[in-house]
Amino acid sequence: MTDDPEGSRRKRVTIYDIARAAGVAPSTVSRTFARPGRVNQDTAEHVRRVADELGYRAKAVRTGEPGTATQVLGMSIADAANPVFAHVLRGFEAEAELYGFAVIAIDTRESAEIEREHITRISPFVDGLSLAASRLSDQAILQLAKVRPVVSINRIVSGLTSVVADTGRGMRRVVEHLASLGHVSFAYLSGPPASWADGMRWRAISEACHELQLSIRRVKAYPPTLEGGVAAHNDWESSPTTAVIAYNDLMAIGFMHAAQRSGWNIPADVSVVGIDNSISSVITTPKLSSVAPLLHDLGSRAARALVNQLRHRSSSRAERIVVPMHAHFRDSIAPAGTRTTRRKAQR
Repeated sequence: MTDDPEGSRRKRVTIYDIARAAGVAPSTVSRTFARPGRVNQDTAEHVRRVADELGYRAKAVRTGEPGTATQVLGMSIADAANPVFAHVLRGFEAEAELYGFAVIAIDTRESAEIEREHITRISPFVDGLSLAASRLSDQAILQLAKVRPVVSINRIVSGLTSVVADTGRGMRRVVEHLASLGHVSFAYLSGPPASWADGMRWRAISEACHELQLSIRRVKAYPPTLEGGVAAHNDWESSPTTAVIAYNDLMAIGFMHAAQRSGWNIPADVSVVGIDNSISSVITTPKLSSVAPLLHDLGSRAARALVNQLRHRSSSRAERIVVPMHAHFRDSIAPAGTRTTRRKAQR
């Protein structure tokens, strides 16, 4: 019997070979190549390194033929680091599972370019798409909808089914409540310029203030993060107001931390309200007032609408699904006083 090194090299390497060499389960190897988001990054890199050393070549994944269902839905979210999207995604996944669908989620990191690229890559493997706070243009979204059903979350796109919060009523409720506490000067901390929701929130807040004869100013756009809230505070300090409404809870919390470090008392000097009612709002000091729809409902309603489109493609029509917003007033607001004026005079 003679050795045949060439024949050995030609032997096909399997996921079981890789699993033994890497010291992991075969299912982990399979997920590394088929669904990398489900595997710890360090583990995935180790598996791929071992696979390369063994000369493994993954088979091309076969996509379904046109008209063939995959029983998978895709969902893009604007920022996986924002806890709001975790609640929306869970609602979407739970509803999709009831209808027998799995879900592939992608984090676009507030980037239209990343969103476009990732959607292009997953599109062959999904029956429909849901876009949560998409940063794509309306035209780009409508192009996607020509290929497969699309539902928009937290943004209205003409011609598509959209699931949105009742922003007008929610923002008016906040402004009216703060006005009842004696606040007459408001500031809005803007979010991403490409955000449809940011434009709608500013419009609702400014209209409510003008109708109630309250002063309102818009602090320029910053990232919707804690750091963005800190930067917005620096702008706000140049012309303080007694009430601040932020694009989201993260910005509101960043604003509060910066204000407190600068010597402002919340809520004695300035009342602060966020948007989203995320878990972060109740673990700050003081607890943050916030307004939001039931985030789980945004996701579940979107999944239900998407499945309905898939089941009734020939007769489905675009609809606007509006989810009520609820105000949660906590320790970050109080009656307006004169401390802001006094502090401004001292600076």
